[in-house]
Amino acid sequence: MVLIEKVKGALRLAAVDPAAAKAGLSPGLTLADARARVPALRTLPHRPEADAALLARVLEDFDRFTPMIALDPPHGLMLDITGCAHLFGGETGLVEAVESRAGRIGLQVRAALADTPQAARALARFGPARLFTAQAARDSLRRLPVAALEMPQPEESALRRAGLKRLGDLDDRPKAPLAARFGAGFPARLARILGDEDIRITPHRAAAPIVVDRVFFEPISNPDFVEQVLADLLDEAADRLDQLGHGGRAFGVDFYRVDGEARRVAVRTGRPTRDPPSLMRLFRERLGALANPLDPGFGFDQMRLSVLTTEALAPTQRGLEGDRPTDEDFSRLIDRLIARLGPQAVLRFEAVSSHIPERAGRLVPASPGAGQAPWPAPTPEAPPLRPLQMFHPPQPVETLAEVPDGSPLRFRWRRVLHQVVRAEGPERIAGEWWRAPDQKTRDYYRVEDSEGRRFWLFRQGLYGEAPEPRWFIHGLFP
Repeated sequence: MVLIEKVKGALRLAAVDPAAAKAGLSPGLTLADARARVPALRTLPHRPEADAALLARVLEDFDRFTPMIALDPPHGLMLDITGCAHLFGGETGLVEAVESRAGRIGLQVRAALADTPQAARALARFGPARLFTAQAARDSLRRLPVAALEMPQPEESALRRAGLKRLGDLDDRPKAPLAARFGAGFPARLARILGDEDIRITPHRAAAPIVVDRVFFEPISNPDFVEQVLADLLDEAADRLDQLGHGGRAFGVDFYRVDGEARRVAVRTGRPTRDPPSLMRLFRERLGALANPLDPGFGFDQMRLSVLTTEALAPTQRGLEGDRPTDEDFSRLIDRLIARLGPQAVLRFEAVSSHIPERAGRLVPASPGAGQAPWPAPTPEAPPLRPLQMFHPPQPVETLAEVPDGSPLRFRWRRVLHQVVRAEGPERIAGEWWRAPDQKTRDYYRVEDSEGRRFWLFRQGLYGEAPEPRWFIHGLFP
C-alpha cells in the first residue's frame, strides 16, 4: 500500500508501507513507475492535514511525560526530559514508557536519546533505534550517513563525490574549508548533530512555574475519584506556592485518557490565591458549565495541575470584626461567576482617559488586570458632576433660553414640558481633535425642574457658527 499525491500534474508516491519499501518503492516515485514494478499495488490519497491533526493529538497526549515538548516536522516529536526522567525510573524507563504509550494507541515509533535535539533527531531518523550513553551516542553519530545533515540533494551529492560519506569523515576535517564550500552555517549544523552545540527546543506551550502530577496504576472514571485527585493536586500546589511566597492567577488541569485523548480545563482568578477550597469551587463551577462535558471514556490514567501564572502574595490578617465583605470576597464572587458564565459574560466599567462623557468609561472583562486606570476621586460633600444614568446617543430636546448662550428656562423632552427652576453651568467640553476634528463644542448644564427632577443638558455648537446649535439631554441625576 502507498499514499499518492499530485505533484506538478503527475501522481507520485508520498509514503510507502514496509512491504512496498521491500519491493523497491520509495516516496517521490511516479505512480506509473510504481505500478510497473508492483502491479498489485493498493493506493490511497495522501492527506497531510489528517497527519497534522493526528500528530497534534499525540503531542497533547505525550505532554504527560514532560511539559517541554515540541513538534519536530514532518512526523516527529521532540521531548526535553531534563528533570523528568526520575519520575519514570530513569532515562531508560521514560523512553520505554513513551514507546509503550505509543504502542497502546496504535503507533510505531523510533526513539533515540541524546544530549541535543538535533542529535536525537538524527539518531531516530538515520540510526538504530536504541538508547545511548553520551560517548556511545557520539560514536554512533559519527557513523551516521551524511544524509543525517538533511541538506539539499545537490550538496549531499557533492559530499559523497568528495568521498565524505559519514559524519565522522566531516568531523575529522578542518571546518574552515567546509564552511567556505557549503556555507557559514555548515559547521554549526554538524556540531549540533554531533552533540557539541546545544539549542533548546521551543515548547508548544510555555512551561508553567508549578506543575504537579498524578499517574494512576489503574485508570479512573468515577467523578468522585476525579474530584478527590483534583483536591489533592490543589493542596500540593498550594504548599509549593506558600513556600515561594506566591499566589496563582491561572490554573489548568490536564486530563489524559487511556485512548490518547487529552483535555485541559482552566480557571482564572481576579487576585493571586493559594486557597484550595475556593479554587475547588471554581473548578466545580467550570466543569459544570462546560459546553462539551468532560468524558472519561475508558478512564483517565494521568492528571496534571499546572499553575500557569503566579504573583507575589504576602500573608494577610483578617480584622477582628470578621464578617465584613472585603475586596477579596468580591473578587471571589467574580471568579465564581466567570467560571460558570465565561469571561465575556461578566463585565465591569473601566475608566478611560477622555473628557468626552460617553468615552470616559468602557466595559471590559470583570477579572481585573494590570494597568487598570483609576476612577477620578469625587469631591467630598459635593453634588455629582456626572449622572449615573446616561443616554447613548444623547436625546434631542426643545429649549427656550433667556439669552442665546445662556442656560435654558424650560425644555420639552418626550412631549413633556419641564420648567427649569435651578441651573448650574456651563461646563465646556471640546472635541478630541485627534479622533473627531469636526466634533462640535459642548456646553453642559445641570438643571432642576419645578418637580425636583434633575437633568444633564448640553448645547452642541456655538452661536454664530453654522449649523445652528442644538440642545440634547445626556443623562438623569438620581
